[in-house]
Amino acid sequence: MDQVLNTYNNITGSLGNPISSLLIVLLGWGIARIIKRVVRKITNNSGLNKTLSNDKINFGALVSKLIYSLIMVFVFMLALEKLGMTSVLEPVKDLLNGFTQFIPNIVGAGLVAYIGYMLATIVSELIGVSGEAIQKFTPKLNLPEHIDLVVILRKVVFIFIFIPLLISALNILNINAVSEPATNMLQSFFNAIPKVLVASLIIIIFTIGGKFLSNLLKDLLDSLNLNEIFKSAQLDSFIGKKNIEKLIANVVYAFIIVFGLMTAIDQLQFDKLSEMMNTIVHLAGNVLFGLIILAIGNWIAHVAVKNFMKSDDNKFIASIIKTAILAIFLAIGLRRMGIANDIINLAFGITLGTVALTIVLSFGLGGREAAGKQMERILNRFNKK
Repeated sequence: MDQVLNTYNNITGSLGNPISSLLIVLLGWGIARIIKRVVRKITNNSGLNKTLSNDKINFGALVSKLIYSLIMVFVFMLALEKLGMTSVLEPVKDLLNGFTQFIPNIVGAGLVAYIGYMLATIVSELIGVSGEAIQKFTPKLNLPEHIDLVVILRKVVFIFIFIPLLISALNILNINAVSEPATNMLQSFFNAIPKVLVASLIIIIFTIGGKFLSNLLKDLLDSLNLNEIFKSAQLDSFIGKKNIEKLIANVVYAFIIVFGLMTAIDQLQFDKLSEMMNTIVHLAGNVLFGLIILAIGNWIAHVAVKNFMKSDDNKFIASIIKTAILAIFLAIGLRRMGIANDIINLAFGITLGTVALTIVLSFGLGGREAAGKQMERILNRFNKK
């Protein structure tokens, strides 16, 4: 009798674990199926399935299958453990433990990202509601018609609110490879915001102030009747039909804007760009001053020739006077521009030497009689005086 009982106990003991494992699998499978259907109904009834699904992915089916698979993994682990296969389960346990420990981070990151999205959406919608008040200021900014200032502000506000919270969500996930560069970039961006605001304010002040000063200068020059002064100085031929007051006012306005840009660039601490702008302004100032010298020289030559022709109708001497004056002012202007000073000195000397040599040769090689007549005419004029 004892032998029969021992045999029965051995048989039931050896079959008990497989039967228990099978029961665990069947029970777990049933529970997983029920939970899968419940999750599918919840996603369908809550509207999440319609909101988050597309043509390729069904959100409800994806989530329900994922939960079903996780439950079945746990069920199979319990069944294998019941069979005593613990060594096989160690890698799977470590993987599942890491995943289960990461689930709170995923949930927290998802909540932070969702809250950030909702908050950014609400604030941007509030800006859209106040769009009529904002649109009243757009005509004063002279913006193109296709630019909607309200839409731009909504997007900017949405980005400013959502991006920091999204990076916070990445920090919760402890994905350092993504979160650390994004955090550093965001920190640099926020550190640059005050500088950008100050630079923008500087540009606005210089723009408004430059417009005011240029209009004030134009009115002052109008009161001085500068156009008539230029006509009396015989400068109207150089400026043509342009209004000299408006031209000077526009030049002053352009210089004010350039200085405003330089100040804004210095505020932004763009050292290379600031150096480049300083060099360009320095060269532009030299070139402008050189052009003014050339214009003055052209005017002096024109006046000198005109006055000379009134007293003596000698085009040859007049052309020599004009060429000499233009050559002198050309050398001064180009030297002021800083264009190869040594070359300018050499060219100026060669030019004067060539003119002198030409005059000497012209008088020496068959021009003595003409020179004598010119000298006699000049002496007679002095004697009459």
